[in-house]
Amino acid sequence: MNSKDSLIGIVGLGYVGLPLGLQFARSGVNVLGLDIDSSKVDSINAGKSYIHHIDAESIAAQLDAGRLTASTDFSRVAECEAVLICVPSPLNKNREPDISYILKTGEAIAPHLKPGTLVVLESTTYPGTTDEDLRAVLEAGSGMTAGKDFHLAFSPEREDPGNPDSLVAKIPKVVGGLTPACLEKTQALYGQAVEKVVPVSSCRAAEATKLLENIFRSVNIALVNELKVVYDAMDIDVWEVIEAAKTKPFGYMPFYPGPGLGGHCIPIDPFYLTWKAREYGQATRFIELAGEINTSMPQHVVNKVAEALNGVKKPLNGSKILLVGLAYKANVDDDRESPTYVLMDLLSAAGAEVSYFDPYVPVIRPTREHAHWEGKKSVAWDKETIASFDAAIISTAHANVDHQQLVDWSKLVIDTRNATVNCRDRETVVKA
Repeated sequence: MNSKDSLIGIVGLGYVGLPLGLQFARSGVNVLGLDIDSSKVDSINAGKSYIHHIDAESIAAQLDAGRLTASTDFSRVAECEAVLICVPSPLNKNREPDISYILKTGEAIAPHLKPGTLVVLESTTYPGTTDEDLRAVLEAGSGMTAGKDFHLAFSPEREDPGNPDSLVAKIPKVVGGLTPACLEKTQALYGQAVEKVVPVSSCRAAEATKLLENIFRSVNIALVNELKVVYDAMDIDVWEVIEAAKTKPFGYMPFYPGPGLGGHCIPIDPFYLTWKAREYGQATRFIELAGEINTSMPQHVVNKVAEALNGVKKPLNGSKILLVGLAYKANVDDDRESPTYVLMDLLSAAGAEVSYFDPYVPVIRPTREHAHWEGKKSVAWDKETIASFDAAIISTAHANVDHQQLVDWSKLVIDTRNATVNCRDRETVVKA
């Protein structure tokens, strides 16, 4: 695995797979990106980027160096020394784990595995997915035995999109192998591209590590979301309290409230563990309570909007509402699991006319959960357009959005992100 002449394959060229592939290529490793989406493959091979925070120059440089190529042909797995699986792992309509993308990927690559190949799953999932579910598919399709004829491991992705200080090379990589030999080969693989590799005892320990990281965030976000509601009833600004609390140099870590959870990790990962825990007769009450609090936040925001409109003798039914920010997180174009979609659904169900503005998402792309909004376009950012709405809700606080202009132009602003804290003339701003 330390040979720069070897080729590694990365299946899934999205927000995880593409940055990872670029980092391996920058480290001198030859990378083959594999995806069923031909548009992504064509973009990479043309030196273009389809993810906002990844510049085209980074892709073009690795193409020119001959260290990166992309394909839809999964038979090319036969050329690879290692295959990293970076595909989605969503929840189904019943909020249960959907590992179909992982298993279908396993079925696609299994016939082309050669003896000695390393397969690493990076998709977030419940403990046991790698050494039970994926292993079974790979062994059935290849006719080989994991840990004997080919290597198998899990290494959870760790991405922080929109954070310029978050570099793949500098984020420690947790790895767990099916056998000691699998672990050794996985450490050698990632050691070529990242500064620190953290080995754990098994695939399950690595899977559990990723879940703990995101459950920790989910629970603490739920705490401040609950406090936001409690302190609001006491006429206390929770944002002011958090700023004061974080001056304590020990025993405290700041988390911030919002209109709900978004992204591919925090809204989903905790439910992977709650589902798997039931198999062992274990309750996860703390995690489930946090989920209840976080999923109630969009309705809290809608209630605040209705109250604010009532204050100016305007009903929510029939009002024109603008959502400012569609991406789940500031300064990215990733709208997966965005709470803004939930807000749009709730407001629309209440009879409001809903629009949105987001410089990173000019048109709503196809989504599994909110297909009915597909094709809707971001409104223009100008005084006449913004002033035409009865209320504007800041659901994501992008740095390149002028929130002072929003306050100046809007009849009413409902701020869920504390984005207007430094704005002038905030008489029309309501915190939610």
